[in-house]
Amino acid sequence: MESSSSSTHFATCFLTALSISFCIISSTSAARDLAPKTNTEFIKTSCSATTYPKLCLTSLSSHASTIQTSPKLMAGAALNVTLSSAKSTSATMLKLSQRHGLKPKEVGAMRDCLEELSDSVDELRSSIAEMGNFKSYDFQLMISDVQTWVSAALTDENTCSEGFGGNGMNGNLKTAVRGQIVNIAHLTSNALALINRYASVHG
Repeated sequence: MESSSSSTHFATCFLTALSISFCIISSTSAARDLAPKTNTEFIKTSCSATTYPKLCLTSLSSHASTIQTSPKLMAGAALNVTLSSAKSTSATMLKLSQRHGLKPKEVGAMRDCLEELSDSVDELRSSIAEMGNFKSYDFQLMISDVQTWVSAALTDENTCSEGFGGNGMNGNLKTAVRGQIVNIAHLTSNALALINRYASVHG
């Protein structure tokens, strides 16, 4: 009788242990499966606070595993994506400016735009460096500097785009340049919104 009771007790304990192990394995597996979805959902939610949410999502979704659910990492990724795009566009603009047959007004606008893009690239670089090097007690000073630099970069980009407004310019050139500059300006605007969001969350 005692043997039967012991066997029953052993069987119950064994099944309980097995059940706990299964729950732990299932929870770990579920957490692993949910992580990518959680990261992507975080990006979607964060992007909804920007002016250009669709562009925000397409430009940052491939960085989900890096960003995870960190507002700081998301703001940093947005700045890096914007910097990369600004550098690429600057290189394209340099090639376009060297084309033969440009009118003096077009050459002037291209030269001004290249200077403004160069300033924008410098300001974005400074922002990224500042975000990576600040001490926790200097947070408000850091975020203020970054907001100032990114706002200045956005102003430079808008000034470049305005230089190609009006008549008297090659239509194809104007369309090509303004299309690229507007894209960078939108990326910069989104980065600034994500920096502001990071600042408010850090609070």
